[in-house]
Amino acid sequence: MSCMSVLTRDEAQTRARLLDVHRYTIELDLTTGEDTFDSRTVIAFTARADADTFVELKPAELRSVTLDGRPLDPGHLVENRLPLPGLTAGEHELRVDASMRYSRTGEGMHRFTDPTDGETYLYTQLFMEDVQRVFAAFDQPDLKSVFDLTVTAPEGWTVLANGITEHLGEGRWQAAATPLISTYLVAVAAGPWHSVRTEHRGLPFGIHCRRSLAPHLDADAEEILDITRQCYDRYHEKFEEPYPFDSYDQAFVPEFNAGAMENPGLVTFRDEFIYRSAVTDTERQTRGMVIAHEMAHMWFGDLVTLQWWDDIWLNESFAEYMGYQTLTEATRFTDTWTDFGVVRKAWGYDADQRPSTHPVAPENVDDTASALLNFDGISYAKGASALRQLVAWLGEKDFLAGINTHFARHKFGNATLADFIDSLASGTERDVHAWADAWLRTTGVDTLSPTVTRADDGTYTLTVDRAGSRPHRIAVGLYDQDPGDTGRLTLRERLDLDVPQSEPQPLGKRPALLLLNDGDLTYAKVRFDADSFEAVRTSLSGLPDPLTRAVVWNALRDAVRDGELPASAYLDAARAHLPHETDLALVQGVLAFASAQVTDRYLTPEARPVALATLTALCRDLIRRTEDGSNPGLRLIAVRHFIDVAAHPDTIAAWLTEGTVPGGPELDPELRWRVLARLAVLGATDEPAIAAELERDPSATGQEGAARCRAALPDPEAKRTAWEAMFTGDDLSNYLFTATAQGFWQPEQADLVREYVPRFYPDAVALATRRGPAIADAAGRWAFPAHAVDPETLHLGEECLRDADLIPSLRRKLADQLDDLERALRVRGAQSDKGARTSPSGV
Repeated sequence: MSCMSVLTRDEAQTRARLLDVHRYTIELDLTTGEDTFDSRTVIAFTARADADTFVELKPAELRSVTLDGRPLDPGHLVENRLPLPGLTAGEHELRVDASMRYSRTGEGMHRFTDPTDGETYLYTQLFMEDVQRVFAAFDQPDLKSVFDLTVTAPEGWTVLANGITEHLGEGRWQAAATPLISTYLVAVAAGPWHSVRTEHRGLPFGIHCRRSLAPHLDADAEEILDITRQCYDRYHEKFEEPYPFDSYDQAFVPEFNAGAMENPGLVTFRDEFIYRSAVTDTERQTRGMVIAHEMAHMWFGDLVTLQWWDDIWLNESFAEYMGYQTLTEATRFTDTWTDFGVVRKAWGYDADQRPSTHPVAPENVDDTASALLNFDGISYAKGASALRQLVAWLGEKDFLAGINTHFARHKFGNATLADFIDSLASGTERDVHAWADAWLRTTGVDTLSPTVTRADDGTYTLTVDRAGSRPHRIAVGLYDQDPGDTGRLTLRERLDLDVPQSEPQPLGKRPALLLLNDGDLTYAKVRFDADSFEAVRTSLSGLPDPLTRAVVWNALRDAVRDGELPASAYLDAARAHLPHETDLALVQGVLAFASAQVTDRYLTPEARPVALATLTALCRDLIRRTEDGSNPGLRLIAVRHFIDVAAHPDTIAAWLTEGTVPGGPELDPELRWRVLARLAVLGATDEPAIAAELERDPSATGQEGAARCRAALPDPEAKRTAWEAMFTGDDLSNYLFTATAQGFWQPEQADLVREYVPRFYPDAVALATRRGPAIADAAGRWAFPAHAVDPETLHLGEECLRDADLIPSLRRKLADQLDDLERALRVRGAQSDKGARTSPSGV
């Protein structure tokens, strides 16, 4: 990786005071070979005073630079900065001619050749500071400009961009000039795309994917376009400002690092959202939420853009909240907040309890490298939770009034947190500034605990104790046992309560279950009083509402992570109650935590076999329950997890041989690779079987499946080969690196891979330095020895953090992993103190 200077906030502020950027005229030639492309840029700008400044780019070769017709020395490029000395006040024109490198890591201009048919696809991901990998730019969000783009591509390709594109002949494509947008939002996607096009309310809509996925896109095209239309219409009901761009394309692209990217007029998605294999309705809902999330960005992020990266939450928290809320209001997916509570909120809670936590709106984002670290569960899930709490406190009418004021004041410009709060305050009498200080400038998760007190007259009152500092508006659910069904709880009343309280809350008679934050409208951990916990233990699945059950499962999850509830008790609750669960997001979320965290990390290796047996029995129950075909989504989840926790190969090997689970489903490519990966872990398959499966499925997903299986084989040579592919060679793309890392570490193979635990730290440091932030993130996330829950792993990691020269993205990932490791050790210690025991029987 070539060196790069990160942009500081002070430098950005200085340059923003100096420059007004009018137009970029960009010509890209994508026909010059497999390694590089040509990039010619003309930047028209005005300097407000005599001064020196710089422009950013990261070329393979800088051929020429002229400023106002005067040549500049390309040799003056230092790292990614080309000085522009001696600017005079007035108008200027900068011309840059360069050769740029294609990326295989999802940064800049990513190049991918589809192994299914040999076709090549290119797309840009220019977020934060990767525009410099594609063309020269004054690369900061508050120097918005018009972008005028021409692309030369191979014959037979289609070129997509932010604006409507026109084929001029001979492979040349012209994109309509953009309105004022930030540099990081420019987008190009080029290749022999398969496209489905339509119009809605006079606006061109298109969805695009590589040709090998065409049948799968066509099968879902109407669902994708329906959701797009429904969200578009709903946003126009909410927002007074109309959609601000000339078209709306959605391109599903290969090897994409994020879920999606909100490029104006050309949203890019990871193409796993084009489903080759069976998926659950919850997974379809997730795709719908991402569509809604990215469309919200067209207003919040693209029309009005943050001024500096300390306000990234203004983009992500708003889109996260609006995506879930709008999908709920506008489409058939009406239970999205349950999925948010199970999946996204846990992401936020976990991130907010690590040493790397930060406020939703941090004040100390000094440079772009620091800003990149804040794309986490806090900026997304906690921020969205804060906005949901704000709407509960403010009312949706006043909230939307403030949002529309914000768009009107700052459209096609930039805004700060202060601007946003001022806009919200303009439509309400409430003290929004105080709310923002309490919610957006603080860190950590509050904990709410109930105290139920019996009065002399036999009635009860509630006092909520708060460990933390934020005000909360919550609902308190009072549930009674159904007299006709001892396993069922019925809602007696849902009380609205402000915390801290002014006085105890009367309850009347004591409920069987008192649930704080029923409806999940605030962001806080909740605890149970003793009687309520007993009701949860016996009757959790008898709660009538899935969102209520989500709050309870999250409370149990938090108690396990905090060492207050034995991990075995969580497994027992899952064993007792999941067989009766109807919500797919809850089943998936509980099984995921029970296997990946409880079984693989929080329980000792000695307790793991019994835990696997518990989960196997649970999944078998769910499979039996769905034999009548009544719930294929639930059956699919159960089959997936049965495969993942199989301790013996016989059953799943028979499924693979027969090509089906008895009674269904048939094994599609995803399930076949999943079975083969588990057989590899168990030593029940070999390289010829993997090669045969890859011949059967030579797709990009098949290549990843084969890499995952090969790395999982319990063979010293297989481990050595996988390790060298990850850490010695630099040929693996971002996706193949991740797949190899996912296969490498297995709890069943702890002795076999023990020698690699100390090697991870120096090898990861060197890799990150060579290959940059995207691979560093993948190494820290997937290649970390998370199974090695012992003090030695922790000690080695702490030494690395203290002594090694780490790039920021790897430092953040390692700090988070080590904190999770330390937590796992604490949980194990707490269980040992309590004499916790795992049992396959129900609670």
